[in-house]
Amino acid sequence: TSDALLEIALAHAAASGFDTQLIKLNDLKFRHCEAYYSRSAEACTWPCSITQMDPADQMDRVYEALAHWADVVLVATPIRWGAASSLYFKMAERLNCVQNQVTIRDNVLIRNKVAAFIITGGQDNIQGVAGQMLTFFSELGFSFPQFPFIAHSRGWSAEDMERNVDYVRNSRELHQGAAELVDRCMELANLLMARAAKPEK
Repeated sequence: TSDALLEIALAHAAASGFDTQLIKLNDLKFRHCEAYYSRSAEACTWPCSITQMDPADQMDRVYEALAHWADVVLVATPIRWGAASSLYFKMAERLNCVQNQVTIRDNVLIRNKVAAFIITGGQDNIQGVAGQMLTFFSELGFSFPQFPFIAHSRGWSAEDMERNVDYVRNSRELHQGAAELVDRCMELANLLMARAAKPEK
């Protein structure tokens, strides 16, 4: 269901004239964070030490997209036992090197970029998942539009999951929400880029 709504959002962005790129973490081969920062602050490098040492590590695609390519980042995740997916956390741990650049070198890699979220699941705790994601991406340097996430949950007691994907694929309200989330993100991104391009007095 998170994939389905992300596809709707990206299609709306493309129809609005924006370039889009889809990265599915499940298709990438990348190692877990190996805690270089815990051994020495200087050992956590940008790009990540693992990426530099291992040519097969595909986290470079995420680094390139977040730090260099994208003006807006939409992250879609299912809810797994009240939290974002394990793949999300695997990625987040490898993004330590982005935040550590701020800590170690006062090097802010994420500037004038917007993040927003799509959260779906067969369980509750949408706001808890959103809270973690908002905190984490704010620490990387992202800004957020008003109402920075959309969500859908079947709730704790619903066990008719075979209907869930069809519901999301056919929900006009959720599709409209995905499109409006993109619009809010692009509006903020345009404001941030315009401000960044304005010459200082």
